[in-house]
Amino acid sequence: MVSKKSEKALVPKPQAPHDSANLPRRPGRPAGAAKGTERRTLLLDTALALFARWGIADTPLTMIAREAGVTPAMLHYYFNTREQLLDVLIEERFLPIRASFRNLFNDQADDPVAALTALAKHFIDISVAHDWFAPLWIREIISESGMLKQRMEARYGDSQRNESLRSLLRWQQEGKLNADLDPELIFISLFGLTFLPIAAAKRRHHAHVSPFNSEQLAKHVVALLLHGISPLPEQQTGQ
Repeated sequence: MVSKKSEKALVPKPQAPHDSANLPRRPGRPAGAAKGTERRTLLLDTALALFARWGIADTPLTMIAREAGVTPAMLHYYFNTREQLLDVLIEERFLPIRASFRNLFNDQADDPVAALTALAKHFIDISVAHDWFAPLWIREIISESGMLKQRMEARYGDSQRNESLRSLLRWQQEGKLNADLDPELIFISLFGLTFLPIAAAKRRHHAHVSPFNSEQLAKHVVALLLHGISPLPEQQTGQ
């Protein structure tokens, strides 16, 4: 017969719990943080796609949540209001793209034709790289009532735009740019020549514009900028 003392000896002593703080951390970002970052990126991508399709004013947060496959509560965990979401999109998606325009005129300070050509090509490259850019720009930036335009100007002003206009006026005064051109309309013309064809192509085909088509569009825009619709002397026949 086993004594009580012997029974106690046979019972294994409880092990002290591991101190997780002292355990070596596995390399990489914690799984929860990784999932949170991916979900936040998904919400931003979904919002951009819907804003480009329907406009910001007609896209409630509930629509974004439904399209992204999350609950409205989950969306509100990341963005309390549509205005907060829009501010994040401006900061993280639009401003880096906008900054890429800044030096185009400065890099070609004495050659307006080269500067405007580079700007047109840049518009095309960005629109092909980002499906949402061209349709969203048309809806929200060209339009005076666009929420994105109003939000960006309220937060960051229009100093970059004014700087570009001053360059155009200077080139006209120096005789390097056609004096009959309206500097304000030059940008509207470039938007129409670049963004509208790409936005229309994406609506028709629901796919990326092929590199061949983007190159063809760039060639077309540059030809219009440099020569207009009149044929070049070497292209004229029967004279």
